[in-house]
Amino acid sequence: MSHSPIKNIALVGGTHGNELTGIFLVKKYEQNSHLIRRDSFEILTLLANPQAIAAGRRYIDTDLNRCFKPQDLQNPKLINHEQLLARQIAFTIEQSKIDLIIDLHSTTSNMGLTVILHNHHPYLLNLAAYLSKINPLVKVLQYPLNQDHPYLRNLCKLGFAIEVGAVAQGVLQADIFEQTEALIINILDYLEQSNRGEIVSVDNNLTIYRQIGNIDYPRNESGELQGMIHPQLQFQDYQPLAPGEPMFLTFDGQTITYEGESTVYPVFINESAYYEKKIAFYLTQKYQIII
Repeated sequence: MSHSPIKNIALVGGTHGNELTGIFLVKKYEQNSHLIRRDSFEILTLLANPQAIAAGRRYIDTDLNRCFKPQDLQNPKLINHEQLLARQIAFTIEQSKIDLIIDLHSTTSNMGLTVILHNHHPYLLNLAAYLSKINPLVKVLQYPLNQDHPYLRNLCKLGFAIEVGAVAQGVLQADIFEQTEALIINILDYLEQSNRGEIVSVDNNLTIYRQIGNIDYPRNESGELQGMIHPQLQFQDYQPLAPGEPMFLTFDGQTITYEGESTVYPVFINESAYYEKKIAFYLTQKYQIII
């Protein structure tokens, strides 16, 4: 597939200050730049939220990875720490003429190695197909198309996130670290081969999980939790959830089942940072697409 060469890449860690895998990978690469150096493109490494990283918190005032809607970046009234930081990052990405963003995240959910796309760009689909071909553990999650997404990766058309887990917040886990590092190297090698015009063979079939909604925990009128993820659902990310199967276990021992019309594939199950967002898990549908 022909595509104009990728000249400038941003490799971002620390969009969330307590997701250490991406933070320490970026630090490693900043100290050992030869590990990611390639002939055909430049790489900008970026620690997105140094203040949150220093504090060991996801964010200082608000979730940085929800501050990148175009209208919010233009809004002079948005002046908390992350809102100002988002503008600064957007300026840096634009000034550096970044063609492609790799935003590194980790999750407390059992997401394995997930590539998150927010558009249907053929270049990214081919990259995703290549990654899932050489490593069957790689899953591809697609957020709804044609929306103003608020994520850092939306600062350029060829932006995507890598989400790895399960790993606790504020914790480094060697196996997760090494799997993520191997995935980054695979991505950079693909980009280099693609820039050289060397055909990277991929399967035409790609399995994609498309996000279609989310479900909140059971709560009372005051918004307090009344239950938790059912043991049968815990850590079952990307596994089928059929109507009538358990979702939640209430504190008084009742099972709440999934009452949708068809089988879905939950992701981000019991993600620690999503309690405040009132999301117990996302619902996805599984598709085979031809690219």
